[in-house]
Amino acid sequence: MNNFDFKNPTKIIFGKDTIQQLENEIPKDAKVLLLYGGGSIKKNGIYDQVKTALAKVDVMEFGGIPANPEYATLMNALKVIKEEKITYLLAVGGGSVIDGTKFLSAAALFEGDTPWDILTNNIRTEKGMPFGTVLTLPATGSEMNSGAVITRAETKEKLAMGGPGLFPEFSILDPQVIKSIPTRQLANGITDAFSHVLEQYMTYPIDALLQDRFAESILQTLIEVAPKVLKDPTDYKAAANFMWSCTMALNGLIQKGVPTDWSVHAIGHELTALFGIDHARTLAIIAPSHYKFNFDDKKAKLAQYAERVWNIKEGSVDNKANAAIEKTEAFFNELGIDTKLSDYTKGYEGTAEKISQRFTERGWLGLGEHKTLSPDKVEKIVKMAY
Repeated sequence: MNNFDFKNPTKIIFGKDTIQQLENEIPKDAKVLLLYGGGSIKKNGIYDQVKTALAKVDVMEFGGIPANPEYATLMNALKVIKEEKITYLLAVGGGSVIDGTKFLSAAALFEGDTPWDILTNNIRTEKGMPFGTVLTLPATGSEMNSGAVITRAETKEKLAMGGPGLFPEFSILDPQVIKSIPTRQLANGITDAFSHVLEQYMTYPIDALLQDRFAESILQTLIEVAPKVLKDPTDYKAAANFMWSCTMALNGLIQKGVPTDWSVHAIGHELTALFGIDHARTLAIIAPSHYKFNFDDKKAKLAQYAERVWNIKEGSVDNKANAAIEKTEAFFNELGIDTKLSDYTKGYEGTAEKISQRFTERGWLGLGEHKTLSPDKVEKIVKMAY
């Protein structure tokens, strides 16, 4: 097992009717900017719960943060923060709203002229404006980590950022919120969380026995509850396990002491930036091809995954590893997720070359757990996913 440091300062408030606890978490003298997305929270009752809990606090609002948090929109929110002297941010939404809030947390204290530099120059945020979250869509784990991904439409870019200053101070997780989430978004959430675990697990054995079993248990839980959540989002037991699995998938715990990959995410982000495909679906497009292309490097872990998660006991290491890839793709398909780029766009020709060129221009010359996945190899993986 590799050496590691681990600190996660986010307070989790989990369970039924916990949104009312907001009033205990935000400083009474704070000037709060409430951030949310397209307005669904006003239809499902979450907005009213939040406003009631914040009745004694000075609150302003900024809505309309899109599914891929857009830089231009966030710059409008930043203007409000500056002009109104906001001191505390509250994200009420899923990963996109929370990621957008993390960008604002960093940008609010950023001393440079162009906040986009935080992303292009990989500037770690050591201290941001304090913020909390009320999770409305389990998926990304952003409610308990310090990372974010921001989109810039004008340049068709989607880039990551982070730093120890971007952990939420608290996150409220009430599994009851999923009852109003559309089936498509629930399927995306399951796929996203599943893929997060795979990125931290599907590398090579390093004798990190507990981390492996943590990861495998999250995968097993997602497989078990997925059909229940999709069939009946009001099933609280399934909803609770789904929500907590999504959080645990990316709160930093399972990646400590082990090699991680993240190539699937890097490539998937480009598909979202270029075509507007849902983030989770881009991961499902790329993952099978990525595992097939890097089969020799990953087959030991793929075979372990086949045995422990999919209960495939027979056959050679190669046979089990191949079966694991097939099972994973079939699982995504069962959720209603297509796994080829051509399922989403007719204009896929040239995509592989474009992504390879972008990675070359950024200096991303060696992705993956071995830092050997060069842009020309990325190009081949994308072509395999057509």
